[in-house]
Amino acid sequence: MEASLEIQMDEPMAFSPLRDRFQTDDSSKKYEQNFKLPGVKKDIEKLYEAVPQLGNVFKIKDKIGEGTFSSVYLATAQLQIGPEEKIALKHLIPTSHPVRIAAELQCLTVAGGQDNVMGVKYCFRKNDHVVIAMPYLEHESFLDILNSLSFQEVREYMFNLFKALKRIHQFGIVHRDVKPSNFLYNRRLKNGRYPFYKASDDLTALAQIMTIRGSRETIQAAKTFGKSILCSKEVPAQDLRKLCERLRGRNSNTSRLTSDIHGCTYDPSFSEKTDQKASYVIQTSQAQHLGSSLCKGDSNGCGSCCDESNTNLKGWDEVPDEAYDLLDKLLDLNPASRITAEEALLHPFFKDMSL
Repeated sequence: MEASLEIQMDEPMAFSPLRDRFQTDDSSKKYEQNFKLPGVKKDIEKLYEAVPQLGNVFKIKDKIGEGTFSSVYLATAQLQIGPEEKIALKHLIPTSHPVRIAAELQCLTVAGGQDNVMGVKYCFRKNDHVVIAMPYLEHESFLDILNSLSFQEVREYMFNLFKALKRIHQFGIVHRDVKPSNFLYNRRLKNGRYPFYKASDDLTALAQIMTIRGSRETIQAAKTFGKSILCSKEVPAQDLRKLCERLRGRNSNTSRLTSDIHGCTYDPSFSEKTDQKASYVIQTSQAQHLGSSLCKGDSNGCGSCCDESNTNLKGWDEVPDEAYDLLDKLLDLNPASRITAEEALLHPFFKDMSL
């Protein structure tokens, strides 16, 4: 297993070369600039005081993330042989329950280190302070690259996301916070030696182990799905192609090139399907307003998101029906019938991709 764990008490530890090495160029300048911020510098000093053995191994450069239960720092480790290694140090808040800390470490060491799941290299502890050292992955902001992603890149992104989810599901772990900021992506490294996708342990928030209570609640929800309790009115059916166009403020009369910007062309031959999930989303005025504001570029929207000059049209003019079929299965509200990550990897949408 690629991930390794070594609990550290008060004594400094010998540091060994790390295998997961990622070159970081542009981000170094940004981190050096942020380091000057008084608040960040103070937090770093406090971390050194709380866990003094860190200073024997790492030079902490910056604070790069903060969540409810932890803060993440960028550090470098001077190895006996070779260049400095960039490491992500996750400092768990001192009030974290020991059981939660143990569960997170178990999650990282058992499931991490392969199949795009972030692993753990070392762990330091001093009294009630725990710091987890993980490989640092240089990554890009999802919003910065969203408009330039080709259709093939999106397929690869989704395929690798499902690989990570399949991995953690095998150990009974439920992520419960799947979003772009928790799935690190670097286009420049995708042809390199190492994986370019990593499920981020909480480089803003990682997977949480499903409790017995959580399992029972999920099972109960599946058993009662579609029965006497109604959460909302039934709304007219929508197919996903039309839904996509309406969310973007488009209609079937829009020119083909314009409506193809995000790969959501209207295909009259596409079968009408009952989709309560999709139709519920589109009925909300907020969603309709969002679609219009994003594509019309109002003062509250992102005017550049529909800028044709910044959008990679490659592949988006011919989105296959398999893409919408997979989306339909992923949006299934019934956890008992919703497609699993393992099943998604075998979907025709990924027919020419190998695990």
